[in-house]
Amino acid sequence: MSERRFDPSHMEKLDNPERRKALPPEKILATLEIRANDIVLDLGAGTGYFTLPAARLTSGKVYALDVEPKMLEVLEQRVKEQQFNHVELVEGKIEDIPMENNQVDRIIASFVLHEVDPLSKGIREIRRVLKSGGRCLCIEWKKKPTEQGPPLAHRIHSDDMKKAFEENGFQIVHFAYPTEAHYIIVAQK
Repeated sequence: MSERRFDPSHMEKLDNPERRKALPPEKILATLEIRANDIVLDLGAGTGYFTLPAARLTSGKVYALDVEPKMLEVLEQRVKEQQFNHVELVEGKIEDIPMENNQVDRIIASFVLHEVDPLSKGIREIRRVLKSGGRCLCIEWKKKPTEQGPPLAHRIHSDDMKKAFEENGFQIVHFAYPTEAHYIIVAQK
C-alpha cells in the first residue's frame, strides 16, 4: 500500500500558483457550506492547502489529519504563523481515523481517496466520524492521462466514486468538474 502514498519530497507541488489558479481553495470550500461553528476534518491535510482557508471560515475546531509526520511539521509551522488556536494536527490513516463517532460537521478529502485501500473502508470511516447531515467534499483526479497527478491505475472514475459514496449511505448533493483534470463531489450523510 505504501506505493500509493504521496511522496513528501514533492510537497512544493501541493501549494503553488498554478494549483491555486486552477483550484482556488476558498471557491472550492464554498461548495461545502462551512458554517461559523462547524467542526471540520481535513483528510490528507498535507501542508494545509484547505486546512488554513477552512480555519478562516469557522471558529469550531479544525482537525488536520495526515499519515506523514513531515507534512504535519510543515503545517504546524503555518498554523503558528497564522496564529490559529483552533487547528489540531492528527497523525493517522483515513482507513482508521483516530476520532470518535459523529464528531465532525464537514470533511475535506482532497486528492487522497485514490490512496485509500480499500476505498470502501475509507468512506465508511468518513461516515462514522461525520455527524448526521454532515458533508464530505471529495476532490479527485479524473481517470484520464494528465501531466500531473497519480498513475492512471490509482485514479478513481467519478462514477465509481459517486457509487462508493452512495453505497455507503451518502447522498450526492453537488457534482462538478472545476478543471479538465479534476472532479468535485459533495456527499451528505
